[in-house]
Amino acid sequence: MTSPIATAARDTRTAPALPAPVVDDNTDDMLWIAGGECQIGSDVHYPDEKPAHRRSVDGFWIDRYPVTNARFAEFVAATGHVTVAERAPDPADYPDAISELMHPGSLVFVQPRRPVDLRHMSDWWAFVLGADWRHPQGPDSTLEKLGNHPVVHVAYADVEAYAAWAGKEIPTEAEWEYAARGGLDGAAYAWGDELTPGGRSMANTWQGQFPYENLAEDGYERTSPVDAFPPNGYGVSDMIGNVWEWTSDWYRAQSAAKPHGCCGGGDAHRAGAAESYDPAMPAIRIPRKVLKGGSHLCAPNYCRRYRPAARYPQMIDTSTSHIGFRCIARAPGP
Repeated sequence: MTSPIATAARDTRTAPALPAPVVDDNTDDMLWIAGGECQIGSDVHYPDEKPAHRRSVDGFWIDRYPVTNARFAEFVAATGHVTVAERAPDPADYPDAISELMHPGSLVFVQPRRPVDLRHMSDWWAFVLGADWRHPQGPDSTLEKLGNHPVVHVAYADVEAYAAWAGKEIPTEAEWEYAARGGLDGAAYAWGDELTPGGRSMANTWQGQFPYENLAEDGYERTSPVDAFPPNGYGVSDMIGNVWEWTSDWYRAQSAAKPHGCCGGGDAHRAGAAESYDPAMPAIRIPRKVLKGGSHLCAPNYCRRYRPAARYPQMIDTSTSHIGFRCIARAPGP
């Protein structure tokens, strides 16, 4: 059964009939995504989304929502896990680093008050000592009223630890994109071909001139509750905007087309860690994973990555105030 919201928002595009989402009470509010085929990537947006190609994906369970602060707190209470942002970096791993930065902290978006050069991300990103998942804006901030917001400031090792504790896995790029499309094969967005159908905001993104003018027309200046916007045709919420989400694939500067019929799971045909290093920073040999979905900082004038096909490289040791995650399970379906 197709979501009524998705039906109303898909413009003139015709999507295939979708099976009714299945909720498993034993998998912590996950939805079953039946296997199938869809377009992965895009030929009309950013170069690293090319080439658009067909991909078959096996069925899997997916978290209905990104992992929230409340849920991550349960994990930390049960395991005593200390996130990467809460630990001082090992100087041996960063021999050329500035000593003042070798303390616990994370990257926080700091909105400038005037137009800046969009080529210089340092004009709106700051490494803030004491920023972590409990203190998303810095040491003086808290999670008050943010329990149902997505957890942020999680590096890839933190995501791996959570998934292991939960008995789940991190989705591949193809699995994530297949679920995000919600059955709208080839549509620009997870809800159709219009960014704001009928003037309605369908995700938490940036309105105004990034990074200095935030009109917050969607109701949120930073993160939003994970259920604040309509789910897609598969019933999955918050796949677009709000926070970027980690995937298990190593990044390479081209969408990883695989042979027709290849499933989403497994490591066959996937780019390796060595291919993921940033060629513009040869001295920094930190591998990068693929992020998907965009965030509340994506804007038409700067980062139009609030689309299922969009992707972005992220160093695995780095956390920020706009990156979170969700998990999947590859157990047999209903």
